[in-house]
Amino acid sequence: MSTEALALVLTAAVFHATWNLAAKTSRGDTTVFVWLYFSLGGLLCLPVGLVQMLRTSASYGWELPGAALFTALLHVGYAMLLQTGYRRADLGVVYPVARGVGPVLTMVIAVGLLGERPETSALLGGLVVIGGILIVAGRRLFGGGKRVSAGLFYGTATGIAIAAYTVWDSFSMTRLDLEPILYFALSSVFQSLVMLPWVLRRRALIPATWRIDHRLVGIIGVLSPLAYILVLYAMTTTPVALVAPVRESSIVIGALLAWWLFKEPDPVRRVLGAVVVCAGVALIAG
Repeated sequence: MSTEALALVLTAAVFHATWNLAAKTSRGDTTVFVWLYFSLGGLLCLPVGLVQMLRTSASYGWELPGAALFTALLHVGYAMLLQTGYRRADLGVVYPVARGVGPVLTMVIAVGLLGERPETSALLGGLVVIGGILIVAGRRLFGGGKRVSAGLFYGTATGIAIAAYTVWDSFSMTRLDLEPILYFALSSVFQSLVMLPWVLRRRALIPATWRIDHRLVGIIGVLSPLAYILVLYAMTTTPVALVAPVRESSIVIGALLAWWLFKEPDPVRRVLGAVVVCAGVALIAG
């Protein structure tokens, strides 16, 4: 992995961890909250996407709207599973499970279906990253109780969605040769439109959710698109089997931020996990 691609993905990981911490603190209606930050992201990205389209001479057929609509459906499923998991379980379970399952499945699919052939050291690095994530997650993954069971369920389901949209987006960048900003801008608009019928049924909850969570909507509406656009650009030059595990270093960043901001326990274990993840990233980058 090149230094530039590594920098893009690690920056995206910081943004991703930050907006997930914000999402965990949401108190408004889940469906309305997700729709609000999707809509804000779409409003911010669409003008940039249109400018990019005017600047380029490339012409797209059905591939652009078709691919953007499909990834929008996958992202809506991902966001609803993630936010529901945060309401019913602890972030310390849902997030590491989701971000651990996602890259494992992504690597398997990328090698098996897309024909990617990363070097052995890079694949080993991906496994080391995942091991570091499990260290950060710690005993909470293997304890008992309904909240832990719910966290495992929603984390796994979210991880499956992550693998699905990651592989599809890599296919869209590398095989369909779509422009990342334009692709993401259109998919953001589709995300908002796909959710609109459900939101209209809950329109009475829109004012209250906005009043309670408008700051969080602003944070996520900006950081979530930025994080994923950086990942899309990295995918244009780097196999998704390598991008996916490096991106999941966000769980370590999130765990350390949670310890620092929310005084969560076990800082030594979290730092150890961070060191292991950094070692895995070094293997991938090498």
